[in-house]
Parts: sequence; C-alpha cells; structure tokens
Amino acid sequence: MAVAIAIGVGGLLNARRVAETMSHKITSMNAGQGFAANLSTALLVTTASVHGLPVSTTHVSVGSLLGMGIVTGQTKWKPVFGVLASWVVTLPCAALLSGAAYWLVRLV
Repeated sequence: MAVAIAIGVGGLLNARRVAETMSHKITSMNAGQGFAANLSTALLVTTASVHGLPVSTTHVSVGSLLGMGIVTGQTKWKPVFGVLASWVVTLPCAALLSGAAYWLVRLV
C-alpha cells in the first residue's frame, strides 16, 4: 500500500515535468517522427512483455526519442544527460531507502 501511495504521489508531483521533457526537451520532432517513436516504443514494450522481460515504458520511450534525435541530428544533449543522471542516481537511492525501510520494520 505504501509503494502504491508513493508511486501515486510521485506521478502527481512530476508527471507534467516528465511529459514536458520527453515531448519537447530531448529532441525536436514533427508528428510523423513522434508517431514513429511511439510505435517503436509500443513494439518494444509489447515484445518484451510477450517474452516476460521487465522493461520500463519510460526508459524505452526515451531511448526511442534519443535514437530519433541522433538520426536527425537534433538531439538536445543537456536534458538527455539529466535523464541519464537521474537513472543512475535512482538505483542506489532506492537501495538505501529499501534497506532503511527493512531495518525500521525489523525494529518494530
């Protein structure tokens, strides 16, 4: 229940910022390019699901947008590095928080 609440609160607080970054800050695109990025994301996530592979839709979508930006030469690297840094920081932070939560639960 706590995880669901945390995910919900995180979505409420940052969903607009994530959407803004993905739709405008990674690369410039026209409607056709946006469709191609969304189609490749859908195909990759569906294929991974069929094979039982855990993937993040957001990560796959960012990869699709980045690939399109690289091909068109319109990648805006500063926001991309910010996204990559957030991914690198997320794993150790999640490990520390889950370890602290486990430690607190064991005390009780």
